[in-house]
Amino acid sequence: MEHSRLSASTLEHFRAVLEEQREELVRQRAHHEESLVEVRIARDGESDDEHDPEGPTIASEWSRLTGLQDESAKQLTALDEALARVDDGSFGLCSRCTKPIGRARLDARPVADLCIDCARLAETR
Repeated sequence: MEHSRLSASTLEHFRAVLEEQREELVRQRAHHEESLVEVRIARDGESDDEHDPEGPTIASEWSRLTGLQDESAKQLTALDEALARVDDGSFGLCSRCTKPIGRARLDARPVADLCIDCARLAETR
């Protein structure tokens, strides 16, 4: 396996960014989970909210929150995979063609595992 050409200080910068994003995501997931518990309690109480003009229905709020949890689970996986690449020395290398991923792309999307060319190619498929 080829190792990243990024400097040790750059790798540590990205590790810190990824860990910070992960911590924030874990906090968001905990908040969403608390909200899901509240919705579950309201749902189990069988309150009739279907005709309440003041806010979202229990079903729509449940759907929104579970969607957020599903998306954050995917983001958490991507962050963990990026941190593993930092640990194994492959962070910053395209997982498809093994060329370096541009610094601007990594700054914009630290979890990126494809260079811009491979990402464009994957999008068109």
